[in-house]
Amino acid sequence: MNKVDFIYPANLSYECNRCGLCCGDTPHKIRHILLLPKEAQMISQQTGLPKQVFSKEVPNKDPYFYEMQKSVEGKCFFLKNNQCNIYQIRPLICRFYPFELKFSPDQGMYVFSYTLECPTINRGKPVTRKDFSELYRLAQEYLP
Repeated sequence: MNKVDFIYPANLSYECNRCGLCCGDTPHKIRHILLLPKEAQMISQQTGLPKQVFSKEVPNKDPYFYEMQKSVEGKCFFLKNNQCNIYQIRPLICRFYPFELKFSPDQGMYVFSYTLECPTINRGKPVTRKDFSELYRLAQEYLP
């Protein structure tokens, strides 16, 4: 990822209410929690579980090589009692939700977007450039 500026949504507020919606399937969306190889390795090391227990390999999703397994209820393997059991080492995709970052060739920079699926978008504290800068920094750190 090159060191370039980014565009982010202005006048947006958000604060996680820990509803768990982002951690599993909904009637309207099948959730794909993708993992980078180093994330799967870190989770395996920290939990003592082999990668095959909590994830499955996914082809053609570069730079992601794994997808988190789900419970029979369609929730993330590590979501128990609506709490993330790996919160401190949760994947980048989880750290970003409800935001997404994509490179826009037309604009020549990265662009943050968000999903209205999340019930706390436009509720809670304002999301500032500093907040998006931290997400951008994480993306630079994690992604090849």
